[in-house]
Parts: sequence; structure tokens; C-alpha cells
Amino acid sequence: MTIQDIPLRTLAGEDTTLGSLGGKALLVVNVASKCGLTPQYTGLERLQERYADKGFSVVGFPCNQFGGQEPGTAEEIETFCSTTYGVSFPLFEKIDVNGEERHPLYTELTATADAEGAAGDIQWNFEKFLVSPAGEVIGRFRPMTSPEDETIVKAIEAALPA
Repeated sequence: MTIQDIPLRTLAGEDTTLGSLGGKALLVVNVASKCGLTPQYTGLERLQERYADKGFSVVGFPCNQFGGQEPGTAEEIETFCSTTYGVSFPLFEKIDVNGEERHPLYTELTATADAEGAAGDIQWNFEKFLVSPAGEVIGRFRPMTSPEDETIVKAIEAALPA
């Protein structure tokens, strides 16, 4: 089983996998609606708009583990993201990214080290992982790194399918 085969559920409750996104480079992000970093949705959506036609997608995983900053229902999350930030990228069901109930996707993702060589637990909302079209985790960017930071943009451009 690869990261692309791990069972997931969309925000609408449908069964799926990352593999259903058709061999795209992915930026996987744990998101929250009531966080000081929530404005990062703007940069994430700009990345989606800029690279979607080139084989890329942002994918968001709402998580309520950090200060209770994603308390809403699936419907509330969808409404907030679409009306406040115009989010067009896929959102998945609310999950745990740390702890005993950590989703299997995040078990795989958190094994990846960041640029400083640190792996392990997610630090806060809006931690980002770049996944290659082949399903390999090829980058980890901590929450304070803006989605449009040059290091992320260059890594996305290098990961786009040929």
C-alpha cells in the first residue's frame, strides 16, 4: 500500500483515496477555520489556481486538535472555506493528525523530516507536505511557512508531472 491507497473520506462523506486525484503533485495541509494562520487559505487557493492545470492540487484535512480551532461540522467547514476564501481544492473529513487516533495518512506523513531534519508530530494547523505524482512524500513545511514561500513554490514546480 502506498500513501495514494490509504482510505479517506471527502468532506461530503464519500470514500476515496489520494490516488483518485490522478497522479498529481499534492500539497497536503491540515487546516482550521478559527486559527491565526487561517488566512493561509488565500495562498493555498492561489497555488491551486496557478498550478491546477499543470497537474497539481492542494488537499485540505480539517483538524480540531490545536486549540479547538476547527469545531465546525462538515457543512460549516465547507461553507466557511468556500464563502470566505473561495476554496476550490478538495477538502476531506475532519481527522486527527497526532496522538492515538492519528489518521493512517498522517502516520505516513509525519515520518517525513522537514528541512532541518525533524520528523514527528504535527506542530500546529497548516503544516504542509508535498507529495509527488508517484505518491512519495518529498517535502515538509512547518506551519509558519507561507504557502507561497519561494521554497514551497520551487518544490511544487519541480514536482509537477512532465
